[in-house]
Amino acid sequence: MTALSSENCSFQYQLHQANQPLDGNCLLFLIILGKILLNILTLGMRRKITYQNFMEYFCISLAFIDLLLLVNISIISYFRDFVLLGIRFTKYHICLFTQIISFTYGFLHYPVFLIACIDYYLNFSKTTKLGFKCQKLFYFLTVILIWVSVLAYVLGDPAIYQSLKAQNVYSYQCPFYISIQSYWLSFSMVIVLFMAFLTSRAEVIALVQAVRMTSYMNETILYFPFSSHPSYTLSSKKTLLPKFIICFLGTWLPFVLLQVIILLLKVQIPAYIEMNVPWLYFVNSFLIATVYWFNCHKLNLRDFALPVDPFVNWKCCFIPLTIQNLEQTEKPISIIIC
Repeated sequence: MTALSSENCSFQYQLHQANQPLDGNCLLFLIILGKILLNILTLGMRRKITYQNFMEYFCISLAFIDLLLLVNISIISYFRDFVLLGIRFTKYHICLFTQIISFTYGFLHYPVFLIACIDYYLNFSKTTKLGFKCQKLFYFLTVILIWVSVLAYVLGDPAIYQSLKAQNVYSYQCPFYISIQSYWLSFSMVIVLFMAFLTSRAEVIALVQAVRMTSYMNETILYFPFSSHPSYTLSSKKTLLPKFIICFLGTWLPFVLLQVIILLLKVQIPAYIEMNVPWLYFVNSFLIATVYWFNCHKLNLRDFALPVDPFVNWKCCFIPLTIQNLEQTEKPISIIIC
């Protein structure tokens, strides 16, 4: 998701005073509930893989935090005014918790993007060799560390503290915060995709025109005719780029168009909404394609030990088509599923 930039560049957020009473908690509950359902739907639709990576763990943690926020909103809305462990909770805390989460989400885009990029690069280059359990523990601790670090920064920042304290004085208002990080991240990815498409638009159009649809093992698939040389390798970035564009846009084109619309219309989206699981998987696919492209000289078309994308089948893009009648083969060699 995207957002507008902030006038206060010191901590990169914008405070928008929404002149609405806290009785709008029902609307907030419905928004968070809709986001949770979207997160669950996305996690359920993803390709079931055994490959461990940082982004998978962070997506699950994000869905869990959203669920905790919804539970807190539900409990406070139901009891309205109660004391727990010596702390009095009122309807004011619904807005307070949401704003703390919004600040935390707003500052997470850059760190998550950077850590995921490093993770994929290290896994691709195979410079780290950890056992399966050690890798799971490492990712789990990394996710916990990044959440704790960003939350500690949010709670310890004097400017954020003053804004939350001012909200307590004017409790009839519930401000929401807009992160600049997601705006620039979305803007950068859209620009990169646009430039990549312009660079190889002729090849992309030719591949799209050559696509054929068939059925294999009761599934509808798309495949393209390529060179059948047995030692074929993707040593050329120019050769690889149009295939990546087709695979990426074949899955994420609606999401790319949504990003373009949001950027053009300068839509303001609260931070607790813009950080969501579909957005993270969109960034994830972009990162995988980028790492593949920069390391195209290391790719082997018959190497199946590649990072797995939960939504885009990048591996199939690397395999040349050598079979004329796909229905007569037991193991397809060149299927591109977008």
